[in-house]
Amino acid sequence: MIGQTPDRLKSRKPRAFDLGGSARWLEAHMRTVIRRGPLSARERGLADRLMQLKREAGSHSPSAPTILKMIPELRMRVDACFLSNPYATELFLDHLYREVIRPGKLRMLLELYPSQNRVIAAKLATALDLPTERLFVGNGAIEIIQAILHRFTGPKLLVNLPTFSPYYEFARPDTQVVYNVLRKEDDFHFDVGEYIQTVRREKPDTIILINPNNPDGGYIPHAKLVAMLEELRDVPNILVDESFLHFACEGEGFAYHSLTRDLDRFPNLMVVKSMSKDFGVAGIRAGYAVMSPERVKALLDNGYLWNSSGLAEYFFDLYSRPEFHADYERKRIHYIRHSRRFFKALTNLPGVHAYPTHANFALLELRRDDMTAEDLVCRLLVRRGIYTRACDDKKGLEPGRFIRVASRTRSENRYILRGLKEALR
Repeated sequence: MIGQTPDRLKSRKPRAFDLGGSARWLEAHMRTVIRRGPLSARERGLADRLMQLKREAGSHSPSAPTILKMIPELRMRVDACFLSNPYATELFLDHLYREVIRPGKLRMLLELYPSQNRVIAAKLATALDLPTERLFVGNGAIEIIQAILHRFTGPKLLVNLPTFSPYYEFARPDTQVVYNVLRKEDDFHFDVGEYIQTVRREKPDTIILINPNNPDGGYIPHAKLVAMLEELRDVPNILVDESFLHFACEGEGFAYHSLTRDLDRFPNLMVVKSMSKDFGVAGIRAGYAVMSPERVKALLDNGYLWNSSGLAEYFFDLYSRPEFHADYERKRIHYIRHSRRFFKALTNLPGVHAYPTHANFALLELRRDDMTAEDLVCRLLVRRGIYTRACDDKKGLEPGRFIRVASRTRSENRYILRGLKEALR
């Protein structure tokens, strides 16, 4: 039956989905020891070109394909900058091959127009068990963020720091952005009481929360978040980004709790969700938002008719199938277990502090004076082919001290740990 995974695929060990080799290569290469000491002249030249690409990318990191195109002699083994579940990527690729590529249906997805926004939203509504009129489908979450900030935000916007930079970069020129700064001394803990006081003092018309937060992975438990929403009913717009929610488990099991079930109680609430992180499909540009029908209509009446690709529509078709969800849940839990072991190992690295995380990445602070974050990122990529993210451009983080590392497959995580140990030694 189409959509069901054959036994031979269910029992197959997932392949390492990286840019430079297979899991077998990684396991073998992990046993090698790289040269220590300062970078050679050739390595320094590569590092300088990497830093130039980063400057050109602004407040975001250049993508792996951009780096490989601009610096072809660089060998990238693991992309630990991009935040995704590689096991879920494998699941999507298996379906794509069996249902689209092998039967010769790829041309149809590429040549024909995809369905309109409302039609794709109806497919998504089935999977989420939500009314279609509450769903807005975006060309990735980034398009939705910009649409909300430009359409609904008024004179003042409150944003946490550190956070995902488009939430303040995409604000309209006539919108004042004020910040609630999370303190590293408290492990970037979000204090609900302090936050409510800040909202009362600043009186913003829009507040934004990422839960779990990017780049530190901090998480606000569902019950606390709902209680805070009760206190902030007078704020016209509350946007909660749940793009990393599938990795934030509460209780004994691996369950996660979304605010999408609470929209009837809070008409001022908007929930944004990227599909890139938990499903590992950033290349197809798929995201959605749940909000009041009036807000959805206001966006659709001002564009966004064909803002999804054919591949994105195919993904949402998959997403609406119960059997696909069952397979994905197994991949999600498998990935979380590996990630937890990886994050625990990061806490034992010498010379760095790993902040507590409920996402699929960890924020590391260098606590030594002989190396900067940019040095470490360049050393890892030039010598080991491990791509991580320096956070020098993140407001609220001390420049030169922080890097962010994503969890990958089990073998890739081992490789990342070995590379970090060697680079920090």
